[in-house]
Amino acid sequence: MTDRLGPIALEDMTPAQRAAAQAIIDGPRGAVYGPFVPLLRSPELMEYAQRMGEYLRYRSAIGVRLSELAILVTARQWNQQVEWAIHAPIAAQVGIPPAVVEAIAERRRPEGMLVDEAVVHDFCIELHERKSVSDRVYADALALFGEQGVVDLMGLNGYYTFLAMVMNTARTAVPGSGVGPLPD
Repeated sequence: MTDRLGPIALEDMTPAQRAAAQAIIDGPRGAVYGPFVPLLRSPELMEYAQRMGEYLRYRSAIGVRLSELAILVTARQWNQQVEWAIHAPIAAQVGIPPAVVEAIAERRRPEGMLVDEAVVHDFCIELHERKSVSDRVYADALALFGEQGVVDLMGLNGYYTFLAMVMNTARTAVPGSGVGPLPD
């Protein structure tokens, strides 16, 4: 597959694209990569998307460890290789056990998850597969994370679904990360 919306050379960028790219470079990401390469074609959309993602990824009410778990479930649901390549190593660094990452990759419910991990996993799976969340899973998430945490968890699923749609359509090239691709 060919990357449909690959990198834009600096000299070919519009002033708005340059400004949007520089905002990402100056932020916690440090570079324009992954979904931001195709999104650069719509600099204002990219700017709003990256600001939402910056909050959800780095400062959400459920914390970085559980945010990374939600990102992995979303990447698996959308067969999104770029998200997986970027976030599987990060998930491991922030404490998601390798067996949990492997089970998600294989579309299995991981065994031995911590309570908060199980609640996030089940919430994300139900939201993606049923397009809603059962009363039991909602109540479990609400009890652990409060209303802001539940809303941030919904936001993580929606945001990373958006990015998956962008990259799946753009056929964004998968970066080398030492992580094997998601199985079919």
